[in-house]
Parts: sequence; C-alpha cells; structure tokens
Amino acid sequence: MRRFGDFLFTEKIEEIIRQLEENFFLEGDRFQEALREREEAFKNSAVREAVFSGKSYEGDPGRLKLQLEGYFKGPEGPGAFVKREPEGGLKGVIAPHIDFQRGGFCYAFAHQEILERSPTHSFIILGTAHTVMGNPFSITRKEFRTPVGTLQVNQELIDGIQSRCAEDLCKDEGVHRNEHSIEFQCVFLRYLFPEPIPLKIVPILCGSFHEAMEEGVSPMEMTPIRRFIEALMESVSSLGEGVCLIASADLSHIGHQFGDREGVREHDLRILAEEDREMLGYVERMDGEGFFHSISKEKDRRRICGLPAIYTLLKVLEAREGKLLKYGRAFTHETQSVVSFASLAFY
Repeated sequence: MRRFGDFLFTEKIEEIIRQLEENFFLEGDRFQEALREREEAFKNSAVREAVFSGKSYEGDPGRLKLQLEGYFKGPEGPGAFVKREPEGGLKGVIAPHIDFQRGGFCYAFAHQEILERSPTHSFIILGTAHTVMGNPFSITRKEFRTPVGTLQVNQELIDGIQSRCAEDLCKDEGVHRNEHSIEFQCVFLRYLFPEPIPLKIVPILCGSFHEAMEEGVSPMEMTPIRRFIEALMESVSSLGEGVCLIASADLSHIGHQFGDREGVREHDLRILAEEDREMLGYVERMDGEGFFHSISKEKDRRRICGLPAIYTLLKVLEAREGKLLKYGRAFTHETQSVVSFASLAFY
C-alpha cells in the first residue's frame, strides 16, 4: 500500500496464495505429495528421460541434428567432421556443460576428438552435480534417452565399482532426474554415433569437494572420495576393455549473478583468462593435486564448478599428456557476469 497507494485486500492475498500452491510454488502437503510421486516414478523407471529436450536444445531429432552440426561448422567451431575409423590413442576429454546456445562450439572440439580418436564406444561420464548429495559420488543404472537415440548403461562396470565401495552409490540417484551435465554429453555422443551403433555409459555425478578445501587437505585424504576413486580405477583396470572418460565441467563463475559485489569488466575478463589458463596448465600436465591446490589456495574465489569431475578424471586417467583444445567464455551484459569453460583431450 505504501509503495503503490492501493489496498491489497485479504481476498486477493488468498487468491495469490491459492495460485502459488496450485502450481507447486509453496511448500506444503500438496507440494510434498507431488514431489514424492515424481521421485517414486523416477525410482521405478528403467529410463532417465531427456528432461531438457525442447528446452535447452531442440526436441525434434531433425532440428537437433542441424543445431549440433552448426556448432561444428560455425565460425568458432572446429569445422565439419569426417566420419572415419578412429585413429585411437584418446583416453579422455573434458567438455563444458554450459547451455548449448552459449558453449556449443566448445563442446564440438572435445566431441570431434572423441569421434576421430576414441578407440571405444564405452564411456564413463563424470557429471557435475548442481544439487547437494549425501555421498560425494552418485551412480544411476538407468539408460539415458535422447531425441536421437538411447545410451545403454555398462552394468558390469557399475557392479565392479559398487562392489569395491562401502557406500550405496545409488543412494542419491534421484539427483540424476533433473541434472543436465550428463544429459548434454549424451546428446552429443548419440549424435556422433547414431543408432544402431551400441553406446555404453557409466553416469556418475560428482558432488562438492569443499570439505577437503576447508580442512586444507587433498580430496584423497577424505575417505569416501579416496575409496570411490580407487574403486573406479580398479574396476576400469579389471574390466579388460577400453573406456573413454568424459568430465562434464565448466570453469569460473564470476559477477553479480553469482553473488559478487562487483560486476565483470573487460579488464577482468583478461585477468580471468590468464588465471584459468594457468589453472588448466596443471590439468594438461595431469597434475590433479596441483589443480586442486591452485583452486584451494584462493578459497575457490572463481567458483570452479567442474572441480570434482576434473580432479576425479585426472586421478583415474592413465594418460601421458593433456592438450587444451578450446577455451571459451559466456558473458552476460545485464548481470555483468561471466562463465568460462574449455575442452581438453588426453592421450
């Protein structure tokens, strides 16, 4: 009333409350029941549906193929790819998980490398969890559906990992329902390797490593993290067949949108690029501890959301060298904010 000079009557307030509750914007019995039903439906389903189809990317298969093709052929992309027998030698990649509209060109560099140099159609996808989890890692056994086909899950490899871990790795499986970081990689993979080519994945969401950062220790000193990483390494080694690792990871998040008092200026973007590239130098050298320490010493000031996925990849990967393929940034003028990301390959 003070602000607009009009009375807001009780009837109108009640109407607003009723509309919010009907559309699940208010916590209460109605909301909790709907949430329980959705969680139960996901738990009982053998399939993880393409939640972001038609929202974050085209839902129609034909239009989606054109959309993804544009990221390869566009001015910032790596160019049109030629489908041929892979040269081999690729052990893993890091690819962004930012929305396709802002970072699709950068995805294309990592996935072109997969197409041309991966000797296998079996992938371990280390996604970034944007929701709090009870355990540092979460696996789902559900196959992943995309508009251009389905990806099966490597049940044998999951069995091997779970048998070596005390924690129930599916305890936080519900987090997979609305997480985009694995789904986006699956879309690119199925586009590059269309059905009926068999694709197998192990979908792993990586949670926060900030407890290790706060205690000033390596993540490997945290028992659940160490146990999982060791289990993953041993399971891959005992499998007897090659797998390619994908870390679905973005880098820095800076500006008003992420809680900073100051917005990002042109000078800040240059400094950010220098800091990111210095950090990625550790990644190229396969130095997981150096990578983690470079972030920990500044208390994760740049909010590197892909830290757990990248660190895990570096610990598990048996590669000689890494190579930065593409570095990119998405700047939002309205909020004076920026997200950075990169594609890297390991051989």
